[in-house]
Amino acid sequence: MFKTIFVNLPIENLRKSVDFFTGLGFTFNAQFTDEQGTCMIVSEHIYIMLLEHAKFQSFTPKQIADKNTVEAMLSFSCESKEEVVRIAEKAFELGAKRVNEPEDHGFMFSWAFEDLDGHAWDLFWMDPDFVQS
Repeated sequence: MFKTIFVNLPIENLRKSVDFFTGLGFTFNAQFTDEQGTCMIVSEHIYIMLLEHAKFQSFTPKQIADKNTVEAMLSFSCESKEEVVRIAEKAFELGAKRVNEPEDHGFMFSWAFEDLDGHAWDLFWMDPDFVQS
């Protein structure tokens, strides 16, 4: 039904956010970048629009949630437990807030953090042999 997803996230400072996510290994599409926002490439079909508050606010009459609230958690599957650890530890090094300790359930391993703007990111690996079709 849907081919591509664009997640729009409000941010306080474009430069700081770009530096943070570049440090995690993400790249950006210059075609969809200006002084108030950018398009971060997650994968071939997943994009995150990082939009400074004024630009984000132009898309909705609702108030932007502050860092003390959460409306959604972005969950991303990783190739391995080691990749979860590598990305989470790099995020902490770049200023992310630790949400929890790593959680190992045997068939699934996860670790969450909040980015510089308080958005919740949950990285996980799930044993492909565990998932039933």
